[in-house]
Amino acid sequence: MSKTSSTNNSVIQPHSSQSEQSLSVHPSNVIEPSVAKRICFYKSGDPQFNGIKMVVNSRSFRSFDALLDNLSKKVPLPFGVRNITTPRGVHNINNLEDLEDGKSYICSQQKKIKPINLEVARRKPLPWQISRPISAHRKAVQLTRESKGSMFQRGSTIRLSTPKKLLVFKNGNAKIRCTVVLAKKNTQNFEAFLDHISELMQYSVLKLYTTDGRKVSNLQGLILCSGAVVAAGREPFKAGNYDPRRYSLPARLPGVSSRVHPQANLKSENRKTMKWKVVIFTSDQPSSGTSSQVYITLYGEQGNSGAVFLYGEEKKVFERGSTDTFMIHTEDLGDLYKIRIGHNNSGETPAWHCKELQLQNLVTGEKYDFSVEKWLTQAQNEGEISQELPVLHQGHPIVPVAMYKVHVITGDLWNAGTEADVYIAINGEKGDTGCRQLHRSMKSKKHMKGQTDTFSLEAVHLGHLYKIVIGHNGLGSGNGWFLEKIVVQDPITNSDYIFLCYRWLDQGEDDGKIVRELNVIDNYTIARTEKWKFQKGNILQFYNKMTHGFIRLRQDGVVDALGDKKTKMVNVVYLKGRLCVLRSHPNPQLALALAHGSVTGMNYRDNHCELQVHVQPNHCTILESSQNPGQVISFNFQGMVADDNTGYAGLTKEFVVHIKGIFHNSAIILLATSYCQFLCLRSDGSCSGAGNQADDSYWKVHKISSGICMFENAKHPRMYLRIKDGQCNGTGLGDVDCHFKVQKNSETGSVSLESARNRGIYVGLLPNGETKPFVDTGESNVLFYPQVVKFGRKKPMGTSATLAQQEEVFRESKQQFAGTQNLVSGREPNPPPSSEEMMTIQNEKSPFPSEDKWKVFILTGNSGTKANVTLWIYGDKGSVGPIILGTDNREQLFLPRTEDAFQVEMKDIGNVYKIRIGHDGSNQYVTLQHLKTGRFLKFPTNKWVSWNEGNGNTVCELSVAENGRSLYPIVNYQVYVSTGHLEHAETTSSIYLCIYGERGDCGLRLLAKSDQPIKFQRGIIDMFEIQAVSLGNLQKVLLCCKSDNQLQDWYCEKIIIRESEKNSENIFICERLWLPYMSQGIIRSEIELFVQGKLYKPNLEGD
Repeated sequence: MSKTSSTNNSVIQPHSSQSEQSLSVHPSNVIEPSVAKRICFYKSGDPQFNGIKMVVNSRSFRSFDALLDNLSKKVPLPFGVRNITTPRGVHNINNLEDLEDGKSYICSQQKKIKPINLEVARRKPLPWQISRPISAHRKAVQLTRESKGSMFQRGSTIRLSTPKKLLVFKNGNAKIRCTVVLAKKNTQNFEAFLDHISELMQYSVLKLYTTDGRKVSNLQGLILCSGAVVAAGREPFKAGNYDPRRYSLPARLPGVSSRVHPQANLKSENRKTMKWKVVIFTSDQPSSGTSSQVYITLYGEQGNSGAVFLYGEEKKVFERGSTDTFMIHTEDLGDLYKIRIGHNNSGETPAWHCKELQLQNLVTGEKYDFSVEKWLTQAQNEGEISQELPVLHQGHPIVPVAMYKVHVITGDLWNAGTEADVYIAINGEKGDTGCRQLHRSMKSKKHMKGQTDTFSLEAVHLGHLYKIVIGHNGLGSGNGWFLEKIVVQDPITNSDYIFLCYRWLDQGEDDGKIVRELNVIDNYTIARTEKWKFQKGNILQFYNKMTHGFIRLRQDGVVDALGDKKTKMVNVVYLKGRLCVLRSHPNPQLALALAHGSVTGMNYRDNHCELQVHVQPNHCTILESSQNPGQVISFNFQGMVADDNTGYAGLTKEFVVHIKGIFHNSAIILLATSYCQFLCLRSDGSCSGAGNQADDSYWKVHKISSGICMFENAKHPRMYLRIKDGQCNGTGLGDVDCHFKVQKNSETGSVSLESARNRGIYVGLLPNGETKPFVDTGESNVLFYPQVVKFGRKKPMGTSATLAQQEEVFRESKQQFAGTQNLVSGREPNPPPSSEEMMTIQNEKSPFPSEDKWKVFILTGNSGTKANVTLWIYGDKGSVGPIILGTDNREQLFLPRTEDAFQVEMKDIGNVYKIRIGHDGSNQYVTLQHLKTGRFLKFPTNKWVSWNEGNGNTVCELSVAENGRSLYPIVNYQVYVSTGHLEHAETTSSIYLCIYGERGDCGLRLLAKSDQPIKFQRGIIDMFEIQAVSLGNLQKVLLCCKSDNQLQDWYCEKIIIRESEKNSENIFICERLWLPYMSQGIIRSEIELFVQGKLYKPNLEGD
């Protein structure tokens, strides 16, 4: 077949029933009767899909293929409607005459269909109406409607549980756009929404399309679209660069003062436009042409063009042996480094064999040639329908092509598997892979319960990966999937990227989402699990799996890896970053060294003793020389130092790090179940291994005897981990059911907790993270990786509470406990949530041991307290806290008109300038005495610290008083909190705020007493007062919303903070619409806001 050449523009010509009807109205000499059939079409396997009612006759559809094309635009199947069958799938429909009037049929994209119950499908609730629990009233209404046999029609009313943000482009002009929030007011029906869009766009909108040209015909399609649509009038769809990612930055929120100048957008709206000439050669092989819609995506150093569909105006394109030319426009993408060519697998013959592609920049004149020579079809190779091609420079690709291995692990829950089509998009520093279907697994059946599927995915190398988007098309409750995690292997860098999920992708489970965005577990997250071990003074042991022994440093400097468990290896001398010196515990002058390529012992002051620690994903570490990068501590398989004759394959260099004293009495520990999940105690007393690093994940160790311990939750005293009556939870009372034998695993560095009463029974985890008694069968569900927050003492401590260090913890791990208890009658506020942002201002070094001793004197006023009293101390070199005072003898402390004294050990924080103290009661003064110098610092108080007295705060700050004057003034900060005008923006949740300035922070404060009768109501501004020692120039705030359920979410617009003595105000814009919000599969309840403007008010006094 000879090649034909044509020139086309990237414009779609839709094949609609209207155009077909217009062709049949011309007069004809022969009048044929046209019998109209009323047919209802449903989607295969999707009981939630509304049936499509159509009138079928010879005028509306000239052929059966025309009907399939029309249905492909209305039934959301990834590859279009390819097959129509009777409801049970017994008979296939191959021509229009087989259709019967008044019947229903099933549409599918393959020969095998999934039958549905048509009776249920005809009276089902809409998918957005099942996201909230059904009330008794709604249930009664539904039953009444079912009894009457009513059905939901196209114009019926929709109730949206969560507003959806939609970007609307003008057809043919992507620069004209607007953003619409789908809410109850504008989604009464589809026609009302079109009218609303017409008002916003200032022209008549009659039709909506997806960005790739598929028509959106009802509200259901609008809800399920990707978040961007194209608004058209009577004209057909016009292809363009409708990329919603370019316009995803939020605009300035309403209500912001005109004098506030937000930061400039880094992306210019006036970027240069490039015109490209695209020439595509289709192969001359048999059946090499395609009926699919072909697209191209260009990637440059400044961004990508998005998918640009290539349409023909005058004739069919991409036929066998044809040469097709197109003109497309993009923004200036910078230097081009790759393209992607592909199709949407639609039509009768979707397979395509592309031979070659030529690309020319008509602005710069640059030309690019790409040789493809590949079938793009799901029936061959890896089933890929797209191909990425790198730009060549002197015959070599600028960026190499990589064949990624994608390991998809489905959870081991019942009904965790799915038969739906799964899609993935991998994002890296050099672009993305685009949306790819995981088509061919190495297993016979994909995505089965507890199964690991491996797929190959070819793409131009993406560099460092940082996130993936994973989803499927299984709509409806029960058609979902429980994804455990995904591991992507990069063959070029030999790196593994781990993406944790452990959640349902099911419209009837969890939050109802079937698409999730997962961020990579980076090296910092992995290293954090081992970093705590390398604190100064810790005693470590390094175990080698190959030699089954520990590194041993002898007195003569000889090193081997044959030590036993009693071998005390090294003390850590911490330098900086990942550098450390590992000194021998028996011989402190010796340290592990790597000199001249050999492992030996040397004087610890020698530079060869400086080692760099590299943590691996398998919980092992590698020790590398800082003087000679690339040289690592290694041994042969016999445990001896390797010599020059030992080959690389005969070396072992990974070590499991063990630390002494983890389970000493009164230690505070975390029991990690993965890199970022921990065993936690829930409010109902149950335990879960899927918790975050928060207050309820901290456990206090009570050592009973050698190897036997109890674990008390640090946030909820007198609640112990226990196994009893076939249950494992945190409701123990400290009896024998709470005793556990700690079994250590040298091979992994993990521990197992065996019940002391029921030998052979361990604390284990179900696939969903719930705790349950298990028998150890060698599985990893009984393994925990302990992390020490605060070291205990080797022998049990007495009951004396004079040492405040007993309850102090690492600043990088422990959060503030202030405000967690309330002894006043009435409604108790929620405890302040944990905050990673709060950690960043704390010092990362351990406060143990310390040589700086202080005495704290507290004189209580006329009202005492039995609650925990917590102290923070601030100096010009840092801060310490929270220090919990008097935990063991609380009944005799803080009595009215009584002075209590405590001894505190802490690090040097420089000159002390303020303290913060809580909880209930009133204190007249607090005094600190430095025991080494005898110096006294006095902090006058005379303030209530109570929920219902004074200003309603359980925390107050005090400034150092010298010569009767305070070093820094006490400032009343007026905090104005603006709740948005959106529907359901109000909340009854507890809201907390922490203000940061150049002199530290005010601590996490509950916003308790507002100037409004009811706090945080829709469209209302609440004013609160926070009293604190002057913070200087304000820098940021931390806003926290402690919500018990999703119905108490809060929409905050902005926060304004004024100082009583100044004529200025600081403005903080809340860019996060709703609190709490979802991030990385985890519900986050806090957000950090930086100052975005400062408004100066004129001083009108004296005018």
